[in-house]
Amino acid sequence: MSTKHQELVGFIWQVADLLRGDYKQSEYGKVILPFTVLRRLDCVLEPTKDAVLARYEQLRAQGVQNVEKILCRVAGHRFYNVSKFTFRGLLADQDNVKRNLQVYIGGFSPGTVEVLEKYDFDNQITRLDNAGLLYQVVAKFAEIDLHPEAVSNHQMGYVFEELIRRFSELSNETAGEHFTPREVIRLMVNLLLAPDRDALATPGIVRKIYDPACGTGGMLTEAQEQITRYNPHATVEVYGQELNPESYAICRSDMLIKGQDPANIAFGNSFSQDGHKDATFDYMLANPPFGVEWKKVEKFVKDEAARGHAGRFGAGLPRSGHAGRFGAGLPRINDGSLLFLQHMISKMKRPEAGGTRLAIVFNGSPLFTGGAGSGESEIRRWILENDWLEAIVALPDQLFYNTGISTYFWILTNRKDPAHRGKVILLDARDHWAKMRKSLGEKRKQITEEQIRELTELYVDALKVAEDPSHPLHGKVKVFDRHAFGYQRITVERPLRLRFEVTEDTLAEIEASKAFAALAKPAGKKGAGEQGELIAAETAPLNDGREPYRRALRRLVGRTWWTKAEFVKDLLAVLATENLVMSAPVEKAIMAAVSVPDPEGEIQTDKKGNPLPDPDLRDYENVPLGEDVDEYLKREVLPHVPDAWVDHSKTKIGYEIPFTRHFYVYKPPRPLEEIDAEIKQLEAEIQKLLGEVTG
Repeated sequence: MSTKHQELVGFIWQVADLLRGDYKQSEYGKVILPFTVLRRLDCVLEPTKDAVLARYEQLRAQGVQNVEKILCRVAGHRFYNVSKFTFRGLLADQDNVKRNLQVYIGGFSPGTVEVLEKYDFDNQITRLDNAGLLYQVVAKFAEIDLHPEAVSNHQMGYVFEELIRRFSELSNETAGEHFTPREVIRLMVNLLLAPDRDALATPGIVRKIYDPACGTGGMLTEAQEQITRYNPHATVEVYGQELNPESYAICRSDMLIKGQDPANIAFGNSFSQDGHKDATFDYMLANPPFGVEWKKVEKFVKDEAARGHAGRFGAGLPRSGHAGRFGAGLPRINDGSLLFLQHMISKMKRPEAGGTRLAIVFNGSPLFTGGAGSGESEIRRWILENDWLEAIVALPDQLFYNTGISTYFWILTNRKDPAHRGKVILLDARDHWAKMRKSLGEKRKQITEEQIRELTELYVDALKVAEDPSHPLHGKVKVFDRHAFGYQRITVERPLRLRFEVTEDTLAEIEASKAFAALAKPAGKKGAGEQGELIAAETAPLNDGREPYRRALRRLVGRTWWTKAEFVKDLLAVLATENLVMSAPVEKAIMAAVSVPDPEGEIQTDKKGNPLPDPDLRDYENVPLGEDVDEYLKREVLPHVPDAWVDHSKTKIGYEIPFTRHFYVYKPPRPLEEIDAEIKQLEAEIQKLLGEVTG
C-alpha cells in the first residue's frame, strides 16, 4: 500500500480515538466503515447534486412515480441522493445532526439505503448521539477528501481493504472469513486468467465474473482490473453473494462507487438462497471459510442433493429444473468447502457456449479427507472423471491474517486445451515467499510481485517445465493422468478357522443366551389361584426345560474338537440320552459359545462349500485404478497369506490427491556421532548454568 493510502487510512482511523471508551475496539468498524462509505458517496455525487435535486422536483411536480432510472442517469452513477443535505451541510445545525443525518440517508436511492441498513447504521447513529459523539464523528469525516479526483476507485479499494483488515484482526474473525490478502488474490487471478490472456485481448469481449463468498469484493475487483489490463476496452460484469451483512454492505458500496450494477451482489447464504439461480459465468473465484459447518442449511442441501446430478459421471453439469447442485456427494457436516465447489460447478457455462474457468482457495482437507465411497471422495471422483481439474497449487503457510495453516488453489475448467486434456498439474509454490517485516496477526509471510510473476509464468508453461529436467524449477511441477488419483478400495478376506470346546465359561455363555432362557417354562394350571402357584413353585426344577440340556452339555465339559462334524456328532449323542431335539435358535446359541478362532482350526464353509470369512482377519488395500485386482492379490498379498481372497462385491472406487506425498524429499537422519556430540555440549552448558546458580 502506498504512503498516500496509509496516510488516508491513518486519518480515518483517528476516529477511533473519539470512540475509545464508548465502543470496544472490535466495534470500531460498525462506525468507521459506514461513515467512510457515506462520505465517499457524498463526494462522488457532489458535482451532479444540484441537477439531481432540480430534476427530482420536476418529476414530482409531474406526478412521475418511477424516478430511479431517470435520476441515476442525471447523477451519472447507479445511485443518487434527493435530500437537501450534503455531508458537510449536516454540520450547520449542531443540535439536529441525528435527525438531519437520518433524512440525508433516507434521500439515497433504494439500493444504497439497503446497503447502509446492512451496516445497522441507524442504531449506530442513535448510539453515537446518546454518547454525545455524533457531531464530532460527522465533523471528522467531513474533513476527509474522498472525491474521485483525489482518491481513485482503485485507491479507494485499497483503503477499504486496509480498514477491513484492521477490523478483522480486532474482532478475531474466523480464519479467512471476510478478507483475503491482496497478493494472494493477485496470484489467484493471474493463474485463473493467464492461460486466456491472448483471448482476453480480443476487441469487444464481454466477460462475467462470479464469487459466491465475495466478502468485501476484493477478488472481483482484482479479476476485473486484470482483464482490463489485458484489454482496456473489455466489458466486465461482476457478480457475487455474501452472507455477512457488513461485508455485503462494503462490497455493494464498492460496486456503487465503481459504476458496476450493485444489484449483482446478492445477500444471503449461497446454498439455501442462491442469488444467481440458473446464471452461468465465464470466470469464478472464491475463498470460502475454511472448515465451516453447514448444519443450518442441512435439510435444504440434502433435499437438493436427493435430486441428483444430470449426467453424474457423464456430461456432469446439472441442467436447470431437474437436477440439484449437490448430487455428486455431501461432505461431512463440519466442513462445507466442497459444497462451494459444487455450487460453482453448477454455474459453469457449457463447453459449447464457451465454457468456464474457476479457482477456489481450500485448506488441505478437501484433498484427501474421506475414504472411498464417502461424500468427499465421490465429489473428487465426479470432478476428475469429468476431467475438470486443471491444477492444484500449494501455497506457503502463514499467508492469511487469521490462520497459519497451509492452503491450496484448486483450478478447474470444462474447456481444457488438447495438451491439458486428461492431465492434472500439481505445482508446489510453498517455498515462494518472503518474510514480512512485521507480522499482521497470523500473517508472517507474503508473496512478492516478482514471485507472483515467476509463478504465473511457471503455471502457464507447467507442461513444458515438467518435461524439462534442466529447468531450475522442474522439481516444483508434476503432471499426472487424472486417473492416477483414483484407487480401488478392496476387501481382503481370510477363512474363518475354528476349534470347538466346552468349558464352564462356555456353559455360562449358553445359559445367558435368549434362546436358552426361553426353555424355562415353570407354570401352574390356569386359574388355579394361590394353590396352583404354590404347586408351580414346588415343581419348577422339574418343569424347567433347561435342566435336561444342562445335564447333557455338562458331560462334554473339558473336551476339544478340531472339526465341526465331530463336535456335532458328540453333541447329538449326549442330547439323545435326555431325549432332546435342538431347535434352530438353541443350536445357534450353542455353536456360538463353543466356537473358538484358531489358526490351526478347521476352515468353515457355507452350504455351497465356499469358505466363510473371518471378520477379525479382514483387511483393506488400496489398489491403483486400472490395475488388475487379482494380479495385485497374487503379487502383494498371497505370498504372505496364501489363503486370502478378495470379496469383489465390496470393492469401492475412491479418489484422493496426496499432494505432499508427491513432493516429499527424503532427508537422511544426522549421524549418531553428530547427535551425541550435540547432547554432550548441551549437558556441559546445563552443568555450567547449574554451577552458576548454586555457586
